Amino acid sequence: MTKSQSKIPFHDLTFYDDLPKMRDVEARLKTFLEATRKRAQRIEIEAGRLAEEDRVYPYDSVGDADMGRIRRRAMWFLERKQLLTGMHHLSDENRVRLTSLRGGLPVARVATEHEADEIAAALHAEMPWMAPATEAVWHGLRASARNGLPGLRINPLVLVGSPGIGKSYWARRLAHHLAVPTTMIDATGEPATFAIVGSQRGWSSATPGKLMQTVLRDRHGGPLVIVDEVEKSGDVHSSKGTRHSLTEALLPLLERMTAATWECPFFQIKCDLSWVNWVMTANSRKGLPEPLQSRCVVLDLPDLTTGQLRQFAETEGHRRSLPDAAMAALMDVFESGTIRHTNLSLRTVSRMLDRAETLANQPLLS
Repeated sequence: MTKSQSKIPFHDLTFYDDLPKMRDVEARLKTFLEATRKRAQRIEIEAGRLAEEDRVYPYDSVGDADMGRIRRRAMWFLERKQLLTGMHHLSDENRVRLTSLRGGLPVARVATEHEADEIAAALHAEMPWMAPATEAVWHGLRASARNGLPGLRINPLVLVGSPGIGKSYWARRLAHHLAVPTTMIDATGEPATFAIVGSQRGWSSATPGKLMQTVLRDRHGGPLVIVDEVEKSGDVHSSKGTRHSLTEALLPLLERMTAATWECPFFQIKCDLSWVNWVMTANSRKGLPEPLQSRCVVLDLPDLTTGQLRQFAETEGHRRSLPDAAMAALMDVFESGTIRHTNLSLRTVSRMLDRAETLANQPLLS
């Protein structure tokens, strides 16, 4: 698991607490005006155009009319500064929501190629049948370390394979080993376009997307986003007939250059999301949009064998610290051939493990 982090600016906002106070701006302008008039008066005295007894001392050099002009100038200055904060259009509530961005955000990094090797080895030991995906991640991690990048950059992945082989589970385990937060989008169960990027203020259901919500909640600039069954996502149409597709929402985020200046539709601020990494899953290539395939590494994964399921059950059981009796009962299921002719699925084995863990932790009745 990576332990290293570095900080990225993430935004170009200026927070209102960092703006100068009205009284401080007025005091600076007054001091400047007093010094300017004092200097001009000294030049006049030295040139003989002003008598010494006609000298005006600093505390009398700025009158009420001057203070009125100073106040108006200070107000104009602060209004201009507020316009340049990047948040002048937001409500007080939404400005508060963005305070977690102050000072930039951390991103995970891999310090050495050896660390990249360790992460890939641990992931492969858990799920060896996902070797093509693990290898793609491994190369990305080694390149990130070799190039001294401040964060992790892995090519966006689309994992294509039968249901139940562990595509989403593998992505969650990847996030665990990278020590990064994750968010999951079900492309079939919600308007995935809005779920990822959010919707503009002014809509009745306007909200930031899960990506920005994760960034703000976890205060992390490089989460892992998992999009399940990406090939089944349909378009969303507004009441005005505008079409919104998942692909159109994803493309700017998958390109590192455009992701670095991505504008959140809800907050309407620019963010650096170029350190976000993406894993998408699909049951087949049918329905995968060509623009998405051209920007991702698309990997076809094989079905699971009984032996691989048995290995997963054994590895996961030990990771959960199941007692020997529970492990022996699990292994008997495989060795007896009970599931040999059934539909092989990682979900089935996971439910078996959950059940064994529940039974092992149940208190005994006296």
